[in-house]
Parts: sequence; structure tokens; C-alpha cells
Amino acid sequence: GLITRLRHPVGSDGCTSPETTGLGYEEWGLNPSELLFLKELGRGQFGVVYLGKWKETIKVAIKTINEGAMSEDDFMEEAKLMMKLSHPKLVQLYGVCTHHKPLYVVTEFMENGCLLNYLRQRRGKLSRDILLSMCQDVCEGMEYLERNSFIHRDLAARNCLVNVEHVVKVSDFGMARYVVDDEYISSSGAKFPVKWSSPEVFHFKKYSSKSDVWSFGVLMWEVFTEGKMPFETKSNSEVVREISQGHRLYRPHLASHPVYKVMYSCWHEVCSPFFFSEV
Repeated sequence: GLITRLRHPVGSDGCTSPETTGLGYEEWGLNPSELLFLKELGRGQFGVVYLGKWKETIKVAIKTINEGAMSEDDFMEEAKLMMKLSHPKLVQLYGVCTHHKPLYVVTEFMENGCLLNYLRQRRGKLSRDILLSMCQDVCEGMEYLERNSFIHRDLAARNCLVNVEHVVKVSDFGMARYVVDDEYISSSGAKFPVKWSSPEVFHFKKYSSKSDVWSFGVLMWEVFTEGKMPFETKSNSEVVREISQGHRLYRPHLASHPVYKVMYSCWHEVCSPFFFSEV
């Protein structure tokens, strides 16, 4: 996914994440001299991800963007828009360093890493209420994006992060369309992860808040299976065929019938809900 798999757990030193609201609004271009690289966390789709500090005090994640991994000019235009988005359930983008190669993308640091690994590492230890609250966190972040007419395009557990207080935040919103990666089927320049995609995406390359809602239903399924792969061993072409025939993911045993009803409603091709109706 867009977020790296961490090589080792990131320990907490007792510090809470900084308040992000209002930070980085004036300038989207950061001065690299204000960044201190502390340690490598892993390698993601774009390049290496580091734990660092910004302005000596603020813990940040610094993502290096390999040349050729992203359509940089387009992304920098998008970054200006993304900087204006600020919500407690979104990972805050602080800015982009464009003065040299590789490009750096600097974001809020989330101590507990990506939601997918978090779920897998804690199988059998998270209550149903906690699983539901994780979905609620994501839904609140997505409702904010929808309200601001911003489409995520790649919502999945791998693209959500968990902070030291175990709050889940949506990450990498808007970045999917600039990725070059084999996990994303390419057709007419469009790239998307099939198992999280709605029929209008894999048939018509049409993205909307509705396609994000579909992906949210799959994310709920990931959460309530504690990190299983949707459609498990099926190939992308098999998934496209099954979804087109009306098949949907089964109810996870940890999901109550009311929870599964919400999940399933996200996969209605005609009348899927908006996020604000689910919050």
C-alpha cells in the first residue's frame, strides 16, 4: 500500500502527537534545513520513510519520493490543496520539500504505524467496540474529505495510521493518482487497487465520494477480520467478475448483523450512502 510496512514497532516516549490544526498553512514548501532525520522506519511505495523532527521539536514522518515514482508537478499542485485540509481524524500534511531531489513529503508522525499491521499484530486482543470505534474514526475523517469535495481514491487499512492514543487517522488522501506501482491496475493511465474498488472505478475509471464509500465498506471488513486480505486468494480478474455478478464480501464473525448491514450498504451500486449519513 501507500504506507510502508514498518520493520520494527515504533516505541512511544510518552509524548503525544502535536496539534496539527493550523500548522503548515502559510507555506506548503518546507526548508530542508529545518528537518532532522532520526531513523529509517521502512520503505514504502514512493521511497524510504524516516522518523524525523521538524523545527527541532515536532515529530514528523519524512517520506522520500524516488524519481519516477510520482508525477511530481501534478502532485505539488495537489499538495497545496491537501495542506488546507485539517481534521483530528486526518494525518496532517505539513509540507513538501522541493528544493532538491528526492522530493520530501512531511506529515504528522503516527506512533503505532499503519492500521493493517496494527490489526494483524493484535489479533484476538481488540474488542468489538474498539474495532467499531476504529471504523468511526475513519468515517469521521472521510466525512470531512467528502464535505470538502476531496476524493481519497485509495482508502484501505494500509492507508490509515494509528497514533500513540490508538486513534485512527486517514492518510495519503489524494496521492493515489500520482503513484506508479504494479499493485495498481493500469488502464488508460488510471491506477487502482481492484479489491477495494467499486464497479464504476474498475469499469469506467470513475472516482467519486461514492467510490470512497465502497472502499470504506471494504476497510470495515478488514477491521472486523483483524487484517485479512479481501477476497483472499482470488485474482483481480476473478474479483471483477464476482463483483459484477453481484457477489459481496461475507460477514466477518466479529461483525454483528447491524454492523454488517452498514458494511453491506456501502456496496450498493445504485444507492450507496454518503459518509455524512453514516457518521
